[in-house]
Amino acid sequence: MLSNVRIEARIPTQDLARARRWYAEKLGLEAVEEREGGLRYEGASGVFCLYASAGVSDASFTQVAFYVDDLESTVAVLRERGVEFEEYEGMRGSVMEIRGNYPSKGSGERAAWFRDSEGNLIGLGEVVP
Repeated sequence: MLSNVRIEARIPTQDLARARRWYAEKLGLEAVEEREGGLRYEGASGVFCLYASAGVSDASFTQVAFYVDDLESTVAVLRERGVEFEEYEGMRGSVMEIRGNYPSKGSGERAAWFRDSEGNLIGLGEVVP
């Protein structure tokens, strides 16, 4: 029933204007659509929306991930823009090597995580062939 439908992520914000500025300044993203209480962003093959919410995620998990071709250069550019990356045991230069993760996409994945202006955990991923 749901295998042929478009899938979108929803990310809560306590201050939508602050989040909009952060996503524009730090990630270089501009909303493609604006509705009262929400912003819609489109990438090459995916969509996510920020929405005003009184509730918050506990931020213990990745809420949306961006797949990139060159993780180190993406991390470097985002650091220059003021993005602060999470550091976990086993990481080198804010990058974690994850063997066997999503085997349909290769032999593993390399990943990095950061928090947006609202405290949501955002991931970057690079497929390891």
